[in-house]
Amino acid sequence: MDTSASALLENVTQTDPASTLEGWLQAGWGKLTVGRVLSALFLLLICLAVVRLLLGMTRRLVNRASLDERVKRYILRGMRAFLYLLTALIMAGSLNVDVSSLIAIVSVFGLAVSLAVQDVLGNVAGGMVLLFSKPFTLGDYVSTADGEGEVAEITLTHTKLDTPSGQRVMLPNSKLMAGQIVNYTVRGVRRADHAVTASYDDEPEAVRAACLKALSRTPNILPDPAPQVVLTAYGESSIEYHVRFWAKTEDYWDAHFRSLEELRKAFAEDDVTMTYNHLNVHIVENNTKEK
Repeated sequence: MDTSASALLENVTQTDPASTLEGWLQAGWGKLTVGRVLSALFLLLICLAVVRLLLGMTRRLVNRASLDERVKRYILRGMRAFLYLLTALIMAGSLNVDVSSLIAIVSVFGLAVSLAVQDVLGNVAGGMVLLFSKPFTLGDYVSTADGEGEVAEITLTHTKLDTPSGQRVMLPNSKLMAGQIVNYTVRGVRRADHAVTASYDDEPEAVRAACLKALSRTPNILPDPAPQVVLTAYGESSIEYHVRFWAKTEDYWDAHFRSLEELRKAFAEDDVTMTYNHLNVHIVENNTKEK
């Protein structure tokens, strides 16, 4: 065997493997040593154990709170991302990596992204407010400045409404939270208010009796609060009355339309004149002879 080869083989066999690895690490990674790597691995195991413990505690606390399921998922996902990012920064620091520049880069990148998607972030913020404040839930019938309908889906960026005509309307959450929201379902009951007119020749008691008879024949009207018939205005050729009653939300529209039919029938049965605007045209013959 060649003497130079024998010397090289003897040098490799007599060299401590740990010192060889440490030399390689120092050559390739600066101040990185075997001890530092082992310490970083041990720290990683501790960090992962702490992350798992904190996520478990967060999950239990979130499950105990009366929050929407989507809010719970968003909280857990955000907590998991934050803990893993914190773990990565701790590991970088343990390996003697300068994390200040990394944090600066992440901050600049985050600022650029936030400026580019500020509308989306506004919708996300609005979605979180909707999910926490709960002005409505799935299945509620709501009215907003941009449309009304039954709430079909609530996401972080948009709320989807199904209109009575079968259309799907998507409303941005930021714009939705900035306007008025009317929830017709949350109380479980709704009040109907019909404006009817009668002639000045009809006594108010007769008109009120006819209206109450019509309501008594209308199904799904709640007895409490009791229906009301009140005189509200004196018009040029008629007296205006308001007929009010309450019904359950799911029965509202049936009672609404049926009561209108019964009012017309009751007025006809009791000889109450339901007035309407009309125009009388009188034709006058001109008998003047030309001279």
